Amino acid sequence: MKQHDVVVVGGGPGGYVAAIRAAQLGFNVACVELESALGGTCLRVGCIPSKAMLESSEMYRLATGHLAAHGVKVDGVQLDLETMLKRKDGIVTALTKGIDGLFRANKITRYLGRGKLSSKTTIVVEGPEPAEITAKHIILATGSISAPLPGVQVDGDKIGTSTEALSYTAVPKHLVVIGAGYIGLELGCVWSRLGAKVTVLEYLPRILPGMDAEMAADAQKIFTKQGLEFRLGSRVTSARVQADGQCLVECEGQPPTTCDRVLLAVGRLPNTQGLGLAEAGVDVGKGGRIVVDAQFRTTQPGIYAIGDVIQGPMLAHKAEEEGVACADGIAGKYCHVNYDAIPGVCYTDPEIASVGKTEEQLKEAGIPYRKGVFPFLANARAKAIASTDGRVKILAHAQTDRILGVHILGPRAGDLIAEAVAAIEFGATAEDIARTSHAHPTLAECIKEAALSVDGRAIHMANAK
Repeated sequence: MKQHDVVVVGGGPGGYVAAIRAAQLGFNVACVELESALGGTCLRVGCIPSKAMLESSEMYRLATGHLAAHGVKVDGVQLDLETMLKRKDGIVTALTKGIDGLFRANKITRYLGRGKLSSKTTIVVEGPEPAEITAKHIILATGSISAPLPGVQVDGDKIGTSTEALSYTAVPKHLVVIGAGYIGLELGCVWSRLGAKVTVLEYLPRILPGMDAEMAADAQKIFTKQGLEFRLGSRVTSARVQADGQCLVECEGQPPTTCDRVLLAVGRLPNTQGLGLAEAGVDVGKGGRIVVDAQFRTTQPGIYAIGDVIQGPMLAHKAEEEGVACADGIAGKYCHVNYDAIPGVCYTDPEIASVGKTEEQLKEAGIPYRKGVFPFLANARAKAIASTDGRVKILAHAQTDRILGVHILGPRAGDLIAEAVAAIEFGATAEDIARTSHAHPTLAECIKEAALSVDGRAIHMANAK
């Protein structure tokens, strides 16, 4: 039986970061991961490959219809999907190898196989490299899996999840996306740009549930202009492949829809099946999430959990923050994650980024606030790059002026949100941002102007009276 100080089960963003941080703190660390490549869903079949495809598809869209306005004439543009997919795969391979290198540099032992708790201190590794490991501290970071939907017959080909949608060998003529969240919209945009007709079916009366409703409504209008068709309030009852190879999707109270591909993107579930939680005395709570305290300790001393298997948004960077905090806590150091400062980004065009509270949440909680808004249309840099859709919205406490939430719909929103995250983390006010110099001409000036707008004194637009 092999022994380590800390064993991490799962090599995704939360798991590999926790392992590296624990090694930095002087622990003898091991990581158990089922897949041969480290990085988890995010790196292998999620965040990273989808962003590669979003970037490539956007290049294609620009080349086929938007460069002429810049004085760039392009003739005979052709799509080479095989090369596009190879580029995506190359990025993933390089990054997974990079994590392997970090494990070697930090002297982290790697076990290839499925880890299962057999007691509160023992993990059995099943698979290519079977082993039995004991550890004083065990961190569970097994991530999440795509959520199923009753009646939808996923076959891993015609009807699949985001994993399959990242590797279609041909552009679908008609792609039906079930779910209007981040994953569905991003991949819907990819294939729409490459020539597919895309129909998005969403059970709720809006897209992007959980995001600021005003921004989501604005985004829907933009995506509709780009060619996406939205059918909101659609309850999908079945999806199956017919004898002729076409897919048939049925919704309650609507005529059936025929298409050649279906992407099921209705959310994700914690990946805890077969983990041996009951055998180890680890409690599971609402939604199948592992119960933990503020220091990520489960109900069994010595066993911790982070990332998608516990409460909170299923985001890679959230898991990373928890991985570092958990390892620090095991070492007796400060252990805390500020969940009010965890950003969310949807990498469509324009991008949508958010941190902190939405207007709906503030109203429901009865928190008084003031709102400042500034459009990208009034920003010089946005005009120069021909990307003026969207705006920045800042929500600040009505009495203290402290920033409660920032929501951005516009170019490079995913990068711009970092300033807002830092502002919330350090307890900044709208006035703090308003009095901070922002380089000109930059997109970031929209954040400064929105902060000025909170007090009704934006410079580059007329202020509402």
